[in-house]
Amino acid sequence: MAPRGRGRLSAIDLLPDDCSAIIAWAADQLAARDRTQLDIYAAFREKLIAVQGETGVGFDIPSFSAFNRFSVRLAQMTRRLEQTRDIAATISERFDAAASDDLTLIAAEAIKTLIFEILQSAGDGGLSTRGAQELANALRAAVAAQSVSTARRQAVEAAFAEKVEDVVETIGKEAGLSAERVAQLRRDFLGVRT
Repeated sequence: MAPRGRGRLSAIDLLPDDCSAIIAWAADQLAARDRTQLDIYAAFREKLIAVQGETGVGFDIPSFSAFNRFSVRLAQMTRRLEQTRDIAATISERFDAAASDDLTLIAAEAIKTLIFEILQSAGDGGLSTRGAQELANALRAAVAAQSVSTARRQAVEAAFAEKVEDVVETIGKEAGLSAERVAQLRRDFLGVRT
């Protein structure tokens, strides 16, 4: 039987919200690959100690091995995202704007389904505040992508309709078609009622 839920929280997951900016900073530093992991960990540790001093909040500072696991997870996730981005770039080259919008809508729906499945698998334990916030951000981004996609598709369709109108008008004049025949062509191509 597959385990339910996401399992045990890491030492970094257990850090208080006051440390979120420091975690993000460490993730950026690790992704930049300009410094060694040991250097980044030393600075990460100093920043956490400073937060403890400033806020008076007590928490365990993650060990280097916990930081290393965080780094490995981050590298794996970054690699998957880069692969996904490469695949999306390759696919987008093969699709026109309308097909690309369809792909965006499908991807957004897949993200929504994934969020629902994560919420279900969380079970009675629920999600941490950070987990809930990350899911809310993912949902917001998926909905925004759908909105942008819909707006873009409407713009593409409007531009297409305008071009068809121009072409039908031009062909109608050059061919000496009657106004009724031009209107019929518009209806045939665009479903426009004139």
